[in-house]
Amino acid sequence: MHDVPKWLFWTPRILSILLVAFLFMFSFDVYSPGMRVGEVALGFLMHNIPVIILIIIIVFAWKWELIGAIVFSLAGLLYMGLTIANMFNGDLPWYLALSWSLTLSGPAFVIAFLYFLNWKKKKK
Repeated sequence: MHDVPKWLFWTPRILSILLVAFLFMFSFDVYSPGMRVGEVALGFLMHNIPVIILIIIIVFAWKWELIGAIVFSLAGLLYMGLTIANMFNGDLPWYLALSWSLTLSGPAFVIAFLYFLNWKKKKK
């Protein structure tokens, strides 16, 4: 861990795991009565593609913090972009776009910043 304080080492890792767990919870909305097992499984898999990708990123970011900083920043920007696109297409009211962006992109940016600080401190 070089000269990186323990709190700075663990905070982005724990927060990224919590964010992935939070995203995972949204996949449970795929189930509705009357669905076949195959339909539920496919929907569950589709909903969890971002979760699976972020888990892989966390594994790499555990050792190489710059990867975590870059990818969590890009994930936050991508989500904000998709949310804004939905807002301008008329499908999503602005206040929901703002709250959804703050709820999901905000933590991603905080995690990215903490990974960046960790990388910067470790680099010294």
